[in-house]
Amino acid sequence: MNEPLAERVRRRVRDIPDFPTPGILFRDITPVLADAALFGDVITHFRQRFAQARPDVLVAIESRGFIVGAPLAQALGVAFVPVRKPGKLPAETVRIDYQLEYGTDALEVHRDAIAPGQRVLLVDDVLATGGTAAGCIQLVRQLGGNVVHTGFLIEIAPLGGRARLHDLPVESLLIYR
Repeated sequence: MNEPLAERVRRRVRDIPDFPTPGILFRDITPVLADAALFGDVITHFRQRFAQARPDVLVAIESRGFIVGAPLAQALGVAFVPVRKPGKLPAETVRIDYQLEYGTDALEVHRDAIAPGQRVLLVDDVLATGGTAAGCIQLVRQLGGNVVHTGFLIEIAPLGGRARLHDLPVESLLIYR
């Protein structure tokens, strides 16, 4: 098939109006995940795009970021580090509270998950306002890690998330404008 990968993904993403709250159009990636060949092509695409960044560690954000992050870390041959909401990780953690458009939130990572100087690839399913990704970048930097690239399956460009990522390289497979 010669159709570009982004268009193949776009055709499979399901729009769910008014989820999780009225006025939100949720971009559901589960149909992409249900298509094994397509999901495999997504991971292959990202592996090819991120190999030259030479990450030591792939950090993925709870929870759908894990779905993309774990197989991508395996494909790149690097460590996988989950970043989670408070209280979900069993060992000693480092926490960051960060600002969202409407309120605050927090993220945690194991204190020993990222060594100072390690090159970090940050991955999530969707880049929207960028608040969660920016908070995660701060958390990685607090541990001494060096975020070298960011990657997202979907980017919702009108929400301006890219601008919050501290001028880091951003790779988004599918961009809604």
